[in-house]
Parts: sequence; structure tokens; C-alpha cells
Amino acid sequence: MRTAILIACAAFLLLAVFWEGPEPRSAPGVLVPYEPDQDAIETRHQWRFKDSQVTALANFRVRARVLLTEHYWWGREAGVSPVDLTLGWRLMSNQEVLDGLHLYRMRRAYAWAPRNDRLPAAADDINTHAANMHMVPSTEELDGRLRGIKRGDLVDIRGYLIEIKFPDGGTWRSSLTRTDSGNSACELVWVNELNKL
Repeated sequence: MRTAILIACAAFLLLAVFWEGPEPRSAPGVLVPYEPDQDAIETRHQWRFKDSQVTALANFRVRARVLLTEHYWWGREAGVSPVDLTLGWRLMSNQEVLDGLHLYRMRRAYAWAPRNDRLPAAADDINTHAANMHMVPSTEELDGRLRGIKRGDLVDIRGYLIEIKFPDGGTWRSSLTRTDSGNSACELVWVNELNKL
């Protein structure tokens, strides 16, 4: 009996931590009409963060609808980037398009599949208007605010696309384009500002 109670308690705890509730819905139409803004940095500056070296690769701003969130607590990457946000803009902020897709998380990535075996838009358009982004909060206050972001929120994030070199010699580098997919296609975002739209 005690084993059954412990299993039920563990299941409840996991549900409370990882389940975000029902999928949020909005009225049809594009909620975020902007493409992400990215500007090259002529002289890349570097700084130290949690024993790692950070290099700014580009200025970056993204205004988007939050499609999925994921929190991380363990591992080297979680020490600098505790939250992933899968973000959608333009057509991927439109409820009519999202209704035609099943979005799901993978470790440090996301994927999609059509609902009812029919795509609501061209695959290339879906891929170029959404991305999984690893968030690196520049302050403890931003860390807490990022952890509070939920699916369906509309956010405005400003900072840099970055590269991180870890003390053990490993390197984590941001994608610099929204047109790639697969390994290394995610953006690694140093967050200086976070606002809800």
C-alpha cells in the first residue's frame, strides 16, 4: 500500500512540475507580425559568465508567441541556460495555423507534425517562422521572469546571439539563421531585456 501511495505522489509531483495545462488558444489571425531582428557585430566582445567565456555574435531581438517551454536543472548547459522557449512569429503566431500542427518537445529542441495528415502551410514557411531558443538570462531577476513564461504568452526579447566556451573545453554556439534545421539549428540567446507584448 505504501508503494502505491509513493508512486501516486511521485506521479502527482511530476505532473505539477512538467504539465503546463491545456493548450492556450487565441482568436484566429497573426498575433506577431514581426520577423526577428538580427544585426552583425563588427567587433565581437567577450565576457565571463558562470566560469565560462561568452562571445556576442550578433545583436538580436525577437517578438513572438510562446509555443512551448522547457525548464532544465541538471547538466552543464542548464547551468547557463535553464529555460528553452519555442517561439513562433508571423504565420506561426496564428491560431489557425497552430490548430493544424502537433508541436512537441525533444531534449533542447522541438518538432512538429501535421494534424489530420494535412499541413496548414508550406513546410518551409512553418520552419522559418518558428525556432527553439536556449535562453541565457543575464541577471537573476531575468532568470526568474523567464521561468514564469508560459505557452501562449507574447514576448519581446532583446540581447545577443552568443557562443559559450565552457571550462571543460566544450563550445555551445548559436545558429545565426532562421532557415536551418536539425542539430545546431537553435538560437542561443543572451537575454538583456524581456517584456510581454
